[in-house]
Amino acid sequence: MNFKDQLLPAMAVIQQDLYQAPEMDIQRRTGETLQNCIQKQQVTPGGTVAVAVGSRGIHHLNIIVKETIRFLLHLGLNPIIVPAMGSHGGGTSESQESLLKSYGISQSSMGVPVVSDMDVKEIGTLNEKTRIFFSAAAHSCDHIVAINRIKPHTKFRSEIESGICKMLVVGLGKKHGAVEIHQKAIHHSFGIIEEAACFILKNCKVLCGVGIVEDGYGKPAHIEAMPPNILIDREKALLQKANQYLARIPFQEIDILIIDHIGKDISGIGMDSNVTGRHRDITGDFQIYPHVKRIFVRDLSPNSDGNGNGIGLADFTTKRLVEALDLEKTYTNAIAAISPEKAAIPIYLESDFLALEACMQTCGAQSKDSARIIRIQNTKDLEYIQISKALEKEAKEKSMIRFITPWQPIQFSAIGNLFDFKSLLP
Repeated sequence: MNFKDQLLPAMAVIQQDLYQAPEMDIQRRTGETLQNCIQKQQVTPGGTVAVAVGSRGIHHLNIIVKETIRFLLHLGLNPIIVPAMGSHGGGTSESQESLLKSYGISQSSMGVPVVSDMDVKEIGTLNEKTRIFFSAAAHSCDHIVAINRIKPHTKFRSEIESGICKMLVVGLGKKHGAVEIHQKAIHHSFGIIEEAACFILKNCKVLCGVGIVEDGYGKPAHIEAMPPNILIDREKALLQKANQYLARIPFQEIDILIIDHIGKDISGIGMDSNVTGRHRDITGDFQIYPHVKRIFVRDLSPNSDGNGNGIGLADFTTKRLVEALDLEKTYTNAIAAISPEKAAIPIYLESDFLALEACMQTCGAQSKDSARIIRIQNTKDLEYIQISKALEKEAKEKSMIRFITPWQPIQFSAIGNLFDFKSLLP
């Protein structure tokens, strides 16, 4: 097939200005905020402390965890690391430990044990008989410290969304807790996370939560250790910051959105619906802005460990992505989240060219020149975006956008695949 004879428009790479936080010494900031939050008299001398760490790819997470452990050791405590990721990694201890290792967090790198078993303890119930499960390993410790990013949830809107509270309730609830809370959230809304977190903070030995807010470039903009008595209120305030800093696609109407990679290291559902605008779950399919007619996902992030949850939000994908899926991990995660729709495999084709051709045939564009096409690396890295010629006028009207390359035909390899996104940059 001659991939040069294509019915696709010319494309150019743009760069958009996002919120950029001032440079921060991550290690120093982590140590300072922990010191301001925790006093030596608050801890049990020689006691144990569970440091809860999740499955998200957070910039400098290993540094934050390492400094937290150093601080806890300085207080005379004996830390262990507990994966706090619900059903991720197929809901197995081996996979969850492997996920942490991929972020540079292991017994050898941190100098403390990683206790990754999936055993839970039922610690109580909320109204309507919602059972609260909690990691048995964490519960057996004298203290608990949870480290997580605070950000908007991919679907639910509430004063508390993704962050420390959700980690305490769902992450440390392991697979049992993830299933229980997601089932109850269908009927009681996402406010159940705050209720359950309040219960845990009153009944478990949480020493603090370390909240991380990222800037538009995915780097830590704010790190704050929060004691349990103000944790919920502080998380609500930090969520507002996270909403302000979140990177987004700067166009509202899109015919085709090309996403190079999805994965659990990028978003809980592989691709962030706050960026794509697309939702699909038990309540039905719906779209918020941006309005995207066709989503084409090229590949699975290597750091997703085969978990392709979220691929069901795409219209088209490739055979290579499907072959990279670990179906057990993908299905376990989707079912536990009460969202099997997100693990449904869309139409998959042999090459990027064939997938894009199918997108063009089904997106409703009147011609290649009118097709509004956007290509991104993933829903987390949005500084550089490739756009089609039909978006030129809008792009030039936006002061935060600069053109990085001239307009060029879309380039394919000999077997019909797009070249790596970074190769497009000068």
